[in-house]
Amino acid sequence: MKRTFISAAAILAFAATAHADELSDIQAQAKQLRDQNATMTKRLADLEKRQKALEAQKPVMINPVDAMAADLPYKAAVKARPPENDDICIKGICVYGNFDMGLTYIQHSAPFASVAAGPLDTLVSRNGGMGSYFGVGANQMSTSFIGLRGKQEIADNLYAVFNLQTLFNPASGMNGSGTGSIAANNGLPFNNLQNSYGDSSKGGQMFNNAAYFGLSSPTYGTFTMGRQSALSSDLIVNYDPLSGSNSWSVITYQGANGGGGDTENRIYDNSYEYRLNVGPVRLAAEVQAKNGGNSGTGNAFEGNIGFDYMGFSIDVVGGKIFDAIGSAPLTVGVNPAVAMGYGQLGVTVSDDTVFSVGARYTLGPWKFFGGYEHIDYANPNNPLNPGAFLQGGFIASTVNNLAFPSDKILQTAWFGVKYAITPALDITGAYYHEWDNTYATSPTTLAACAALGNSQSSTCSGTLDAVSVVADWRFARHVDVYAGVMWSQVTGGLASNFFVNNAGLTTQAVGSNRSSNFDPGVGLRYQF
Repeated sequence: MKRTFISAAAILAFAATAHADELSDIQAQAKQLRDQNATMTKRLADLEKRQKALEAQKPVMINPVDAMAADLPYKAAVKARPPENDDICIKGICVYGNFDMGLTYIQHSAPFASVAAGPLDTLVSRNGGMGSYFGVGANQMSTSFIGLRGKQEIADNLYAVFNLQTLFNPASGMNGSGTGSIAANNGLPFNNLQNSYGDSSKGGQMFNNAAYFGLSSPTYGTFTMGRQSALSSDLIVNYDPLSGSNSWSVITYQGANGGGGDTENRIYDNSYEYRLNVGPVRLAAEVQAKNGGNSGTGNAFEGNIGFDYMGFSIDVVGGKIFDAIGSAPLTVGVNPAVAMGYGQLGVTVSDDTVFSVGARYTLGPWKFFGGYEHIDYANPNNPLNPGAFLQGGFIASTVNNLAFPSDKILQTAWFGVKYAITPALDITGAYYHEWDNTYATSPTTLAACAALGNSQSSTCSGTLDAVSVVADWRFARHVDVYAGVMWSQVTGGLASNFFVNNAGLTTQAVGSNRSSNFDPGVGLRYQF
């Protein structure tokens, strides 16, 4: 009996313990559910509160006039929202472009050149003595172009990049070809039947401004290959106060500054470029590989270092270009070694050494620009022969390898100021000054340079001065209207063979050593 009682008591105790454990579990689960329910209730209340607040808001209607004046204090409450990105892109590949055209008056200019991207003698020019010009002004503020670029990730933080770009004349629809504008004047009487022309790195190629690809990494930099701008050209683009303007920027229009001495080297064929950013410091190096044989595409080497700090930016470029090419029309009475034709050019060959520095500083609505360039021209170590192949498929019909009896030193300085009157309207003023030495060695030429106003030979020293003022109003998204004017003057050797001097004569007077020009214009630009 006693044993039976003990067994019953043990069973009862075990059952009681099991019941207590189950009750504890149920109580814990119930508490957890109550806590979750409280959290969900609070979250639901917060969501309902936010929903009611959003439903109570009304869309803000902004008057377009108010949006344009949003920079004024009394309009601060109705500022337009920042514009959304509307780039035309599919899977990292984008179409982009620019159209620029208007009207211009030029005091002294040859007729319009439909083949050139810079189609008029806006800067005082040697063949601009046929009278004044009034008419279509294409590519005044910037050169029209169409481009295709891409950036696609191919590995973790590694991108494949490419860029294809063509510059064109919107008045004619033709690909830009400065060398083509020169060849079009072959054999025509100087200052009589010629139209405007200017040497250029664009020779009518399908992709005359850019055709390169490569790899890019935020950590290890960017390496690209193909046809791409020289580092000296990039410096001009970044630090010219009127960057890209064919009508009102000296160093954009004449191109030799960006090409390290010759315009045709502003863009390099066969080039390899590497760029790296280390904190605020920029480093870059670029090489153009020679085509080989009797070719105007010679070896070229350039390097760049720069940095940004507190609104201040500066870059320094140095380089050496071998067999640099400057082109001119073949003249009447000259019997070239190669039969004269549209594809033939008269060329001057040199080895150029360039050093340039550019700086920019932003202070509120003000931007200040300045720069200096030093170019040394020497006769080439590797002379070219008639028939040399040039970029764009042109041929050197006549070749001058002895244009520099001693080194020509061309120096250029510039500065400018841009002021943002409103976020959509700014005005820019710029001054450009250029000077070179007397590099003649002949006693007769040296005497003439000293006695006859320094204008009797291009080997005499000379100067160029230009002043520009431009206003630009971005009155709508992607579209702006502009107006500007440049006055330019050359003296001494830089005015040699210019047919219009300051007195307005149509023929060069003996001893006259000055020529000048001015070119007011207006235009409309569409960018996308």
